[in-house]
Amino acid sequence: MDNGLFLRLVIFMTLIKSISGIRGTIGGEAGAGLTPVDIVKFTTAYGIWLSRHAESRTVIIGRDARISGEMVRQLVCGTLMAMGYNIIDLGLSTTPTVEMAVPELNAGGGIILTASHNPKQWNALKLLNFKGEFISAENGTELLRIAEEEVPNYMGIDKIGIYLKMDGFIDTHIDKILALPLVDVEAIRSRKFKIVVDAVNSTGGIAVPALLRKLGVETIHEIFCTPDGKFPHNPEPLPEHLGAISGEVKFTKSDLGIVVDPDVDRLAIVSEDGSMFGEEYTLVAVADYVLSHQKGSTVSNLSSSRALRDITEKHGGTYSSSAVGEVNVVEKMKETRAVIGGEGNGGIIYPELHYGRDALVGIALFLTHLAKFGKTCSYLRETYPDYTIAKKKIQLEEGMDLDGLLQNISGKYAAQPQITIDGLKIEFDKEWVHLRRSNTEPIIRIYAESQSESTANTLADKLISDIKELLSKR
Repeated sequence: MDNGLFLRLVIFMTLIKSISGIRGTIGGEAGAGLTPVDIVKFTTAYGIWLSRHAESRTVIIGRDARISGEMVRQLVCGTLMAMGYNIIDLGLSTTPTVEMAVPELNAGGGIILTASHNPKQWNALKLLNFKGEFISAENGTELLRIAEEEVPNYMGIDKIGIYLKMDGFIDTHIDKILALPLVDVEAIRSRKFKIVVDAVNSTGGIAVPALLRKLGVETIHEIFCTPDGKFPHNPEPLPEHLGAISGEVKFTKSDLGIVVDPDVDRLAIVSEDGSMFGEEYTLVAVADYVLSHQKGSTVSNLSSSRALRDITEKHGGTYSSSAVGEVNVVEKMKETRAVIGGEGNGGIIYPELHYGRDALVGIALFLTHLAKFGKTCSYLRETYPDYTIAKKKIQLEEGMDLDGLLQNISGKYAAQPQITIDGLKIEFDKEWVHLRRSNTEPIIRIYAESQSESTANTLADKLISDIKELLSKR
């Protein structure tokens, strides 16, 4: 990328407020990173917001294994207790586990302390409503207004909340997965799968092996499953970060590898030959299995592979797309009564269990599908339409007019079908390119898909060139 056109900054301090929660790098000046002052400020705003939207005065807290997690947990729990909320702390947990615990324990809401796929210097507050679902964009806007405009009033000594530590809710989560009609434990057990697990030294190291054992898997090779937050590689489960598990799958002659991100809401599969099944195809494979038993519609976000649409239509269903972000996918799934949905980053949402991305239910459904398929993981992958997505990004400059840029690009490709509910998606028959501002990082994401890897990269590079050209004229 031309350094003269884009400001190349090393981001030491970042604070991002979006539908994905309050996310930032630990340390630095208040307001510039996720400092103790900012943690208390936004936790307080959440407490005020919650008092207006939920009857229960109980809040569920859970966290991934990040090094900063314990510090953030103490600040969040103490702040909410000072506001009169009772805390149920699940300790080291997963995002989907906390989501399920909120309605199960009749709580008013929940906060998951995780920055998901971001590196170790990041952490975040993911905010849930009383249904255990992420708060909406409208609710998020209200919360941010509260944080900036309202003066909090904390409780006196006789009204501060109580704190309860609850262990074992991951087991409750797993038991509910095992009870699902489409999860066939006997079929999985009979295949005698040998599986390698990479949990990037976070809470998947607790949850995934426990799930596999209950599914009847006896041979489990664990790598990076110590939940100490010392990520051994970039925690985003992309092919370029998964060399270790690829090698381990081949060395141990395992049937597959399972990779999850730090908070266990994204699932990637490695085939028996060490090749990547593909994050995009995790959802495709699970949807194929679900749709073969439950007729209905599907949903994924605009940046997800067209392969889900192809599989859905093969089963006689209807596919719909949503803006990027779990809350947007869930909203569209409810609107269309989808039986399965998610995001192409390996996020499976199965409403039969709950409305949230859940790698654990994805594992159970995928293994059932593979067991009944009766052949290898790589052979299963070959049965699906073969698309390639090029994923690129541009650092956001200070003051960059992204909306103006997208309008100009939209005009240049006015003859092509376009979707503008989330940035700009331009369709070229079965190929497409999607440009949007990231919800989790200070970047512009450029995704392009084609049945040819070189064409996908060329399409993405062409749009980057268009952006450079527009910027050079300013």
